[in-house]
Amino acid sequence: MRKSIYTERQVRFCALLKAARKEAGLTQKQLAKRLRAYHSYVSRYERGDRRLDVIEFLAVAEALGLEPGKVLAKVRG
Repeated sequence: MRKSIYTERQVRFCALLKAARKEAGLTQKQLAKRLRAYHSYVSRYERGDRRLDVIEFLAVAEALGLEPGKVLAKVRG
């Protein structure tokens, strides 16, 4: 298994989270505020420069009103 952050699934995962944020009508700064994080945190994982661990992903999904299982099913394609 490749450990690169630039896999097809990782790219799809980042795109899904970015689209969900935009669909929720939130800016990166607004989402970061909900997460009690810096704006750069959201920017970096959306660009694919940073991976989210499971706990971080759950926090992002909760902040966006997403069901984590559905997001992961889309990533699996």
